[in-house]
Amino acid sequence: MGNKTLVAVVDGMVQGVGFRYATVRQARALGLNGIVRNLEDGRVEVVAEGEEERLARLRAWLGHGPAGAHVRAVDSRLEPCRSAYTGFTVGW
Repeated sequence: MGNKTLVAVVDGMVQGVGFRYATVRQARALGLNGIVRNLEDGRVEVVAEGEEERLARLRAWLGHGPAGAHVRAVDSRLEPCRSAYTGFTVGW
């Protein structure tokens, strides 16, 4: 499996509960690069790059998130790897 880009938008109670910082920890532990940021409508967007199997593990984690989060839905897709990121950070 080669590298891909996961683009995911997480809906639910995912702002104000440490979701972005927990996502950074999870993604870094998986060796992924990318960014996580709050959207104005209350959702969180995640763009992650790496091995497809590791992206699948992050996608599964996004389905529940950290303690305190209540995820209703995750809309996600895989795209060809963009190689746009070094490291994993919180965006603004």
